[in-house]
Amino acid sequence: MKTIPRRQFLKTSLGSAAAISVASRVAGAESVSKAPASERLQVGCIGVGGRAGYLMQTFAGLRNADVATICDIDSRRLAGAVLSVEKAQGTKPKTETDFRKLVEDSKLDALVVGTPDHWHAIPTILGCIAGKDVYVEKPDGHNMEEGLRMIDAARRHKRIIQLGTQSRTSEHFRSAMAYIRSGKLGRCLVAKGWESAKQGSIGRPPDSEPPPGVDYDTWLGPAPKRPFNVRRFHGNWRWFFDYGTGDLGNDGVHRLDIARWALSTATEALGEPPLGLPTAICASGGKWYFDDMQEWPDTLQVTYEYAGNPGKILTYEMRVWSPYDYYGNEEGAVLYGDQGYIVIGNSSWQAFDPQHKVVARGSGDNSGITHIQNFVDCVKSRKKPNADLETVGHISSVLCHAGNISWRVGRKIFLDPKTERFINDDEANKLRTRPEYRKPWVLPEVV
Repeated sequence: MKTIPRRQFLKTSLGSAAAISVASRVAGAESVSKAPASERLQVGCIGVGGRAGYLMQTFAGLRNADVATICDIDSRRLAGAVLSVEKAQGTKPKTETDFRKLVEDSKLDALVVGTPDHWHAIPTILGCIAGKDVYVEKPDGHNMEEGLRMIDAARRHKRIIQLGTQSRTSEHFRSAMAYIRSGKLGRCLVAKGWESAKQGSIGRPPDSEPPPGVDYDTWLGPAPKRPFNVRRFHGNWRWFFDYGTGDLGNDGVHRLDIARWALSTATEALGEPPLGLPTAICASGGKWYFDDMQEWPDTLQVTYEYAGNPGKILTYEMRVWSPYDYYGNEEGAVLYGDQGYIVIGNSSWQAFDPQHKVVARGSGDNSGITHIQNFVDCVKSRKKPNADLETVGHISSVLCHAGNISWRVGRKIFLDPKTERFINDDEANKLRTRPEYRKPWVLPEVV
């Protein structure tokens, strides 16, 4: 941790208005003009490829942050990542292949965890214990228990954790919620999220040796030991039980987060409690389209029931082989009221009256830059970020985990929202965590 004086200085000097260099990040311009060194948040990035690479470059492009250190188990990626960061911020980051070096580095204020799902929890928990705030990609963990352990670490060590559900900060999503809050849709009892962007088959390539420069054993981490396969590695790990959470945890977490946010906003506008966890979950579907080695389903329907008077329903539909628009969007959410409905896509929203006439609309950026800036601002202010893990991110993550569990056990399951355990269901409760964490990568105890 930094000394108290520097923490206090950061709290009074990190301003959001001038902190984002949109031109530097989006247009690929030369490095941004940085704030004085004493005013910049020192960030360590765990993971530099794919989405993690975007996060790394965006943090580097903020005026009031420095990417001081980057880490990846694939050393082949590091040289290019260094150049990318240097272009964005004007200075080179240090490089590591062991994330624990970043956790232990007292010069770092925050960690950015952009790893595969099975590596979200351990660095986040250890980072909190070490006094660091954390920006972590969605979902919050590989399973329900990991998310609860992450929350415990944040609580005990008074840390900020922002989940990478960037819609929570995007302008057009927030304007859609403002419209819902106006009450013009009337009483709303049902919301739906969907995903239909087409994906390709990952095939069935044979196992092989890990590429030179890849620390494959560490990449496996808590997952069971098994031979390397290129389709279980970069980009495609999400389709396997050991590492990912399928498309429900990949893109569905965004769609369900928006749908739940919309239904909860409508509920709160009527003076009712916000929407948290459901009491019943029922998933159906399967791996019906692709003939490949993917384990998670390519076709899925999930229904989430909320107890109450009246009750409410969230639904999710996923068909990643049929790229046809639904309400004009391959992916999105819709909230139904008795006086109209609102369709919320990735970059715009439209509200309709009962005669299906558009009565309001909005649009805006959903790149995620403002969401990252929100995290930096909250590190300064110690206020809850827009996708605070405990109050926002974990709830939407549990929707995904519970939907996956219902699909795996093949039936409707019943959840106690307070304990986050399934009622009288040992089979479902076993899937709340891993059967075993491969040593030494056990889930850390929070002390």
